[in-house]
Amino acid sequence: MRLQAIIWMFSMFFCVQGRGTQHVTCGSVVKLQNPYYKVRLHSHDVKYGSGSGQQSVTGTPQQEDHNSNWLLKGPVKKTCPRGELIKCGQVVRLEHLPTKRNLHSHQFSSPLSDKQEISAFGEDGEGDSGDEWMVMCDGEEWGRDESIMLRHVDTEVYLGVTGQQYGRPIHGQNEVVGLTRSGVQARWQTMEGVFINPSEFSDDSRLFHDPSEL
Repeated sequence: MRLQAIIWMFSMFFCVQGRGTQHVTCGSVVKLQNPYYKVRLHSHDVKYGSGSGQQSVTGTPQQEDHNSNWLLKGPVKKTCPRGELIKCGQVVRLEHLPTKRNLHSHQFSSPLSDKQEISAFGEDGEGDSGDEWMVMCDGEEWGRDESIMLRHVDTEVYLGVTGQQYGRPIHGQNEVVGLTRSGVQARWQTMEGVFINPSEFSDDSRLFHDPSEL
């Protein structure tokens, strides 16, 4: 198991339970669900058999799967301090915690619907500008209870889900793609997670998480 995942799991045993922040913050580890298809954004060390051949990204109906954990961090060459509220219109990267690859898109076709491919890319959390996503939401900050959209900075597609599902080895998981139009397929909401409360944040940060199992 990779060191970062071990550190994150270790910290879970020392979390302070509480209501915590009602907003999503930098440094938080979250699971994102598409409310329309009821699937969580997911990845795993399974490569696409076509397109880029990079690590695949899917939507899974399973709640308790550590491969759906994503670390929220700042864009390339810019830090996002832990505990800082993520604002609507802010650019972020999402790092797949188990494999340390970033949510990514580019000009390749997706394998099932021929839309834009979404992959996980990079090594040890470092990739390129294709890893950057703009948070599209109402108001000033990203609220934990609201559905948001993620727009890819380089290609301007929206992170979305189709109704098509893969066969083996990822049977029953939905295709995740880049969509040219917004809509219910491109909506995401935070579910389970480890959320950093900015009002409590210090060098020995207190973490808050939902009582649901990650």
